[in-house]
Amino acid sequence: MYRVWNFLTNYSLLLILGAIIALIWANTNPSGYHHFVEFVIWDHAPIGHLHDGHRTLTLHYLVNDILMALFFAIAAKEVWEAVTLKSGSLRGKKAATPLFATAGGMIGPISVYLGLAMLMGSDTYDAVANGWAIPTATDIAFSYLVGRLVFGAGHPAVRFLLLLAIADDAAGLIILAIFYPSGDLAPEWLLMSFGAAIAVYLLFNWLPRRLDRGNQARPNSTMVRRSLGGLPYIIAGCISWYGFMMSGLHPALGLLPIVPAIPHADRAFGIFAEAEQYLHDLLNVMEHALKHPVEIILFFFGLLNAGVEFSSMGDATWLVLAGLIIGKPVGILIFGWIAAVPMRLGIPEGMRIIDLVVIGCVAAIGFTVSLFVASVAFDAGPVQDAAKMGALFSFAAAIISIVAGKVFRVEKHRL
Repeated sequence: MYRVWNFLTNYSLLLILGAIIALIWANTNPSGYHHFVEFVIWDHAPIGHLHDGHRTLTLHYLVNDILMALFFAIAAKEVWEAVTLKSGSLRGKKAATPLFATAGGMIGPISVYLGLAMLMGSDTYDAVANGWAIPTATDIAFSYLVGRLVFGAGHPAVRFLLLLAIADDAAGLIILAIFYPSGDLAPEWLLMSFGAAIAVYLLFNWLPRRLDRGNQARPNSTMVRRSLGGLPYIIAGCISWYGFMMSGLHPALGLLPIVPAIPHADRAFGIFAEAEQYLHDLLNVMEHALKHPVEIILFFFGLLNAGVEFSSMGDATWLVLAGLIIGKPVGILIFGWIAAVPMRLGIPEGMRIIDLVVIGCVAAIGFTVSLFVASVAFDAGPVQDAAKMGALFSFAAAIISIVAGKVFRVEKHRL
């Protein structure tokens, strides 16, 4: 239990606290809460929401569109490692079945969400259809925590779940970029973002290493690291973020082009691995430096996004819940079985096919990313609030997962 509590405090406690405070505040003093969320920091600012022909920087915009870029950058770092490194968890045959299961874990929720919406009638479908991506999300931290509780830390299903969640994050980033722009698209501004990434990579990563060829002491790389540290990448990140904002893509994704440009070790131990703290390449050093600031950012994200009144429950609430709690397990089971049995890709030793159902229940905890998608899928109002309530209620998947573990006789594996 100590390990569970330690994990919770490291990755999730402040987020939960922010969400709880928001729920209490919104249901006891809704006008005060919404005034706080839309508090204007800077009117006629160079960045922010467009309002009456000028940009206004609000507290909500600061957290959701600017500071959450750091959260998505960390997620992108994990995906980048998993895909590109030789030891990456999403490379080779070992990742094939989890990747198929991930596809099922997205197609299943979308099918359930849109299918039920169509059955509710055209008016309901038109009102909620843009939220189809909300139930595709899997909250990595909470799912990993519940997975350890259900399967035990040493069970291969936990590793399978983690691979699935990382792949889900990668797909989620793509969906946000393509299907949920923050304004009118002006893709020419992306030249600024990718230009900044290419320039900082060539000047401060590739060139020093090129000059150091054959020299074990690596004087140029060391000089650049000691004298500049992460400053060039921070500046490039700001330029890239601005390019994303002006392009119409969601600016919270603005740091993604910079992540691959930062010097990185040729190996990684994996997300949540304690050994990661012993890697001293610049990308890992920057990630470790961001850990506590991002925890605080997630507190404010929960505070500014989870404040919905219980009376706001509606069709979108039940559609999001159905997509997560029904669509995720069914989709993961079907696609995982197809990959493991007919396609003969197999599953990890020590796992059973029926464990895919339990993994699907655990992966149905959407929370953080589902809340974020709900905030960009709908304009502020009853439908957005109802969808957010569904994302919050997805915590019920934790209880369902524990029950499913008992029903399907999951045997816990300790480390």
